[in-house]
Amino acid sequence: MRRRRRQSDAAPAPKAATRRGRGLRIQRILGGTRLPRPVSLGLGQPFARPARTLLTLAAIVLGVTTVTLSTGLTSTLVAYGNVGREDGGARIHVTTAGTDGDRTRPRLSDPEIEERLRSLPDAEGVRARALAQASMTGQTLPVFADFYRGDNSLYDHTIVKGRAPAAAGEIVAGPAFLTQRGLKLGDRVTLELNGRKVTATVVGQVIEGNARAVEASWATYGELAPGVGATEYTVRLAPGADARAYAEKVAALDPALHASVLDQGNAGTATVIAFATVFTALLTTVAALGVFNTVLLHIRERRRDLGMLKSIGMTPRQVVLMTVTSVAGLGAVGGLLGIPLGIAAHRLVVDHVGVVAFPESMKDVWHAPQLAAMLLAGVLIAVLGALVPARSAARMTIASVLHTE
Repeated sequence: MRRRRRQSDAAPAPKAATRRGRGLRIQRILGGTRLPRPVSLGLGQPFARPARTLLTLAAIVLGVTTVTLSTGLTSTLVAYGNVGREDGGARIHVTTAGTDGDRTRPRLSDPEIEERLRSLPDAEGVRARALAQASMTGQTLPVFADFYRGDNSLYDHTIVKGRAPAAAGEIVAGPAFLTQRGLKLGDRVTLELNGRKVTATVVGQVIEGNARAVEASWATYGELAPGVGATEYTVRLAPGADARAYAEKVAALDPALHASVLDQGNAGTATVIAFATVFTALLTTVAALGVFNTVLLHIRERRRDLGMLKSIGMTPRQVVLMTVTSVAGLGAVGGLLGIPLGIAAHRLVVDHVGVVAFPESMKDVWHAPQLAAMLLAGVLIAVLGALVPARSAARMTIASVLHTE
C-alpha cells in the first residue's frame, strides 16, 4: 500500500516535466544567438503555451485594429470637415430676410446686391443661391432644387464624380438622392416648376446632399423661373480677414440684408472623433488587460524557475526585461496583423456611409509615419499590460519562492 501511494504521489512529475519542456527547443535555438540572455529567454516563453499565446495575440490584434480604424476615421473626418475651407478664409452668409420673419424687400436688385458684396474689401468670391420646390417626372414627392450663380470654387472640393453643372439642363446630386432614385451619371430627368419643364442631365455627384435635393446651374433656373433673383449669398473672404467687420459693412448696404458668419467648425465631426477616441481607449485598455492576465498567470506558474534564475545571479532589471520581452514580440506581430485589418475596416466603413461619398483623397490617409506608429501601438499595448506583473516578479525574493515550494 505504501509503495502504491508513493507511486501515486510521484505520478504528476512527468506531466509537469512535459509542460516545462514545451518550447525548450526554441529557447535553445535563441540561446545560441548573440542576444542577451534575458531577451532570448523572454522571446522563447510564448512557445511554451501556444494556446494562451494565441489568445494574447488576438487581444493585441484587436487593440491595434481599433487604433488603426480610429486613426483612419479621424483623418478622414478632419478632411471632410475642412471641405470648402481649404483656403482658410471665413464664409459670410447673406440673406434678404431676417431671422425674425421680416420679409422686407431690399432696395437693391439681385445683380446690384451681388456686385456690392463683391466690391467690399476682403471679398474674394460671391455665390448667389435660389431655392425652389420642383417636381420630377416619375416621382410622387417634390424635390428641392438649389440654383447657384457666381463663385463655384466650392465645387473644386465637393465633386466626387463627374463635374460641376455649368450649362442649362445640368444637375448634380448627393449619393443619397442618386441611390434612392436609381440614377447615375449621364442619366436624364425632367424638372417642372410653375408649368415649365427642363430636361436635365446628371453630370456630377457631390460629396453629400439631401436625399430630396439637387443642385443646378443658374441657366437652368432661368429656363424654369425667368426673371426671378437670388435670395441668399455666400461670400468667401480672404484668409485673415475680419469676418465681423465685413458683416457690419453688409448691413450698412441695405437694411433688408442680414449677414452672419458661418461656423468654421463641424459639431458632427467633432462628436464622431470624440466617440472614436473613447472607443479606442476602452478597447486598448481591454487588450492591455488581456496581456496583463496572461503574464500574471505565466509568472505564477514559473515562480520556481524565476527563483532559480535569481539564485544564479539574475537581477530584478533582467527579470523585468525578460518578462516584457516575452510579450513585446507578440506586440510587434499583433501590430503587423492588426494594421491591414484596421485599414480594411476603415475602407469598409467609409465606403458604406450612404449619405456621404468620400473622395479617394479622404480615404487614402495612410502614410509611413502613421503605419510605424500603429506598429508601435501593438508593442505599447503589450508592454503596458506586462509592466505591472514584471515589476511584481522582479520584487519576488528567493526566500518567498522556497517558502511556497
